[in-house]
Amino acid sequence: MFSVLSDHIQGQRERVIALQRDLVAIPALGPANGGQGEQEKAAYLLNVLKNLGITHIEEIPAPDSDVACGFRPNLAALIPGRDTSRTLWVISHMDIVPPGDPALWTGSPYELRVEDDLLYGRGVEDNHQGLVSSLLVADALRAAGDSPPINYGMLFVADEETTSKMGLEYVLETRPSMFGGNDLILIPDFGTAGGEMVEIAEKSILWLKISIFGKQCHASTPDKGKNTLVAASDLIMRLRDLYSRFAEQDQLFAPPMSTFEATKKDANVPNINTIPGLDVFYLDCRVLSHYDLAEITSALEEYAAEVCTKHGVRVGWETVQEVRSAPATPEDSPIVQRILAAIRDIHGTQPKPMGIGGGTVASFLRRKGLPAVVWATLLGAAHQPNEHSSIRNTIADAQVMAHVLCQT
Repeated sequence: MFSVLSDHIQGQRERVIALQRDLVAIPALGPANGGQGEQEKAAYLLNVLKNLGITHIEEIPAPDSDVACGFRPNLAALIPGRDTSRTLWVISHMDIVPPGDPALWTGSPYELRVEDDLLYGRGVEDNHQGLVSSLLVADALRAAGDSPPINYGMLFVADEETTSKMGLEYVLETRPSMFGGNDLILIPDFGTAGGEMVEIAEKSILWLKISIFGKQCHASTPDKGKNTLVAASDLIMRLRDLYSRFAEQDQLFAPPMSTFEATKKDANVPNINTIPGLDVFYLDCRVLSHYDLAEITSALEEYAAEVCTKHGVRVGWETVQEVRSAPATPEDSPIVQRILAAIRDIHGTQPKPMGIGGGTVASFLRRKGLPAVVWATLLGAAHQPNEHSSIRNTIADAQVMAHVLCQT
């Protein structure tokens, strides 16, 4: 059956373009990113699924008063297989991130631009490519007119770009029987341009908002104030010591060590001639699983105390996000072995299981003992101006999905 599916998928260039054009035109931004959520995109996908003849469709709305429709949509579709006791699930997300400065884009972020093999537009890689690949498999099954060896499931979730509380986390809480222990779960939301990386593990994530409180004054009389920008700069440099303090490595990951980076900084005073009395910056920590995140905050307390003593300021912080790493998906699990075999056959490369520092929705599944793999062939343009994806990669990823589905 695989050769039939693969041949059909191979000829779907125009279908990829048409789906991407429609999806790009729907700016599914969550309320935290200034939008009204994914409801319009979910309605579009529901129509696509029905046109494919899929009848096993479940809508799973997560209540959300921050959007006009009152909910964030999640959509599950199932094509029954000859063996209905097992399902290959492909999980993709419908929401996108804002386009940022429109001046950095060539054309509108919400109008698809096609240049040979490349598609440009917000969301084309993150996560439309994986979403479209999963639909190509469903379309190939429809054209074949035969049941797959096992069930084929597609789950389109909301809220991945923020917390997933309205997305996969909500689905797992309200539909605990959706996934079985023998299911195969693929999340096409991270990968390399060559497709060699098969993600099976993630670092813990700790995001901290750190505030330095001092005393505002005129810049010509610094002795009358407490300069929080200077104190914040001092603290940021002291936090670089976290690299040497938590220096153990794990070669499953690239980079193999924990990372601690100061990133975003809030505005302080609006004018040049004022010493700021408040400075706020953020620390992004990606920590190997054998470290307790409490060790990181304990070290921060030490550095903060030193800065308070030196500069006469007060330091406070709050946790923006804390995700303790889930157990890794075992390398010998069926989904890992099937993906590796499929990539070798389709791409002709030598893929390998790896870990990443970024967080994905796979962690929610792994915590429940459900082996999941994160994999796709991606160019790495997500969240950037002129985000782009490859039509050939989209088709090849669909062929990999079909290969996983048909392995015996």
